[in-house]
Amino acid sequence: MKVRTRYAPSPTGYMHIGNLRTAIFEYLLAKKYNGDFILRIEDTDQERQVEGAIDFIYNTLDICGFKIDEGPNNEKGYGPYIQSERKDIYKEYALKLVEMGKAYYCFCSEEELGAMRKHADERHKPFLYDGRCSRLSKEKIEEKLKNGVPYVIRQKMPKTGQTIVEDVVYGKIKIDNSILDDQILLKSDGFPTYNFANVIDDHLMEITHVIRGKEYLDQTAKYNLLYEAYGWEKPTYIHVAMVLGEDGNKLSKRNGDASFMDLYNQGYLPSAVVNYLALLGWSPETNQEVFTMEELIANFNENRISKSSSQYDVKKLKWFNHHYINNLSDEEYLTWIKKYFTNNTEGKTEDWVNRLLLVYKNHIDYGAEINEVTASFFTNEFVVNEEAAEFMKSDEIIPHVVKVFKEEIENTTDWTVEALSNVINNVKEKAGVKGKMLYMPIRIAASGIMHGPELADTLYLIGKEEILNRLTK
Repeated sequence: MKVRTRYAPSPTGYMHIGNLRTAIFEYLLAKKYNGDFILRIEDTDQERQVEGAIDFIYNTLDICGFKIDEGPNNEKGYGPYIQSERKDIYKEYALKLVEMGKAYYCFCSEEELGAMRKHADERHKPFLYDGRCSRLSKEKIEEKLKNGVPYVIRQKMPKTGQTIVEDVVYGKIKIDNSILDDQILLKSDGFPTYNFANVIDDHLMEITHVIRGKEYLDQTAKYNLLYEAYGWEKPTYIHVAMVLGEDGNKLSKRNGDASFMDLYNQGYLPSAVVNYLALLGWSPETNQEVFTMEELIANFNENRISKSSSQYDVKKLKWFNHHYINNLSDEEYLTWIKKYFTNNTEGKTEDWVNRLLLVYKNHIDYGAEINEVTASFFTNEFVVNEEAAEFMKSDEIIPHVVKVFKEEIENTTDWTVEALSNVINNVKEKAGVKGKMLYMPIRIAASGIMHGPELADTLYLIGKEEILNRLTK
C-alpha cells in the first residue's frame, strides 16, 4: 500500500512553529517511503477563516521546499480537499451510522444541555451527555424531523469495556469506554465536528499515516470506534509531543511566539528553519545536526520520534541560520541580504555597499540584523558605547596606541584593505603592542565598538576622512 500522509491546517492566515513541525514530519515520512503528501483544508470553523489563506499555505509550504502532491489547487481524484465543500459527504456518512443504529438524532435544546452541565458541575463530575435522545421512539423522531426541530447527530458510544489505541510513539493505550461522551458528529448547521470530518476524510482519501499532536491521543479512541462502526481499516497513528516556547508554555501566537512567516520576514532561511524544527522531537541515529532536505528524508525514522516535549530555542535556531548563511555563495548571499537591508545608502557606490554586506556575512544570525550591525556606517554621529569607553581607560598605553594610529592614517595615501593592514602592522611595531591592546583601541577609536569583522575591512569602509574626524573628536 502506498504511504499517504496529510497536512490539514485551518485557513487562519499564518502557520505557527508547532504546525510547521507537524507538516515537516508528515512530509519526511511520505517521501521516505516514496509516498504522497496531501494538503487538506479544515475550515469547518468558518468564523476564523482568513481570505486568501489557502494560497498563503501553498506559498509557505513551497518556500519550505515541500511539494504538495494533492490539494485544493492540484486535485487528483480524492477531492474536494476543502472540508466546507464536503458537507454532503459528511451528512451521507452520518445518516449511514443512524441507519446502522450506531448514531442517533439528538434534539436537545441549549437549555436542556445547560441544565445537564449544571447538574454535572454540582456533582463535581465531568459532563457526559446522558443519551436520552437515543431512547426516543421511531415515531417521536419522525415527528420532530417533520416539524423541523433542530438536531445534531451523535455517535452511540459503548459504556463498558475498553478501546485500544495503537500508536507508533506511545505504544498501546487503553481508554475506558465509560469516559467517552456520545460525541456530536454533525452539528445543527450541517457542518461536521473536527473528529468526524477527519475520520471520513482520512478514509476516503486513503490516508495511511496520521501524524498529529499528543493532545489528540485520548480522542483517538473515538476515531477508532468510528472506523470500527463503518468496518474500515484504521490508519497508523503517530502522536508527537508538543513544542514548548522558551517560557515552557505551549507555543502560541497570542503569547507573541513567532510564526514561520515572522521568521521568514526577519531573515531566517527556510532551509535552516526546517532543519532546526525537524530535530525538535526527532533524533537521527548519528550526532549529525545539519541536514539537506534529501538527507532529512533519507534519515527520517518515525520510531525515533520522542515521547517528551521539546523546547523552542531561538539561540539554537540562530546557530542553524548562521551556518546556512555562511554556506551561501557570495552571489546568493548578496541577492538574499539586500531584501532585508534598509539603511540609507545615498552617496555610496554599489561596490562599497556590496563590500560592506560581504564583510558582515559571517557576523549575522538573521537577515534583518544586517541593519543593526552596519548602522554606524550610515551616521555622522560618533558614539562610543559604555563598555568600549571603560576599556579605553583601562591601560596607560592606549592613548599612545591611538596617537600612533592617527599618525599612520594621516600619512596613508593608498586607501586599500592591503594598505590598511600595513597600517595596523606599523602601529604594532611603533607602539610595541599586540593582540587586544592593538586591535581594540584602533577599532574603538574608529568605530566606537569593541568587536566586529576584520579590522582592515572595517577601516576601509569607514573611510579616511571619517576616521580622522572621529580621532579628532
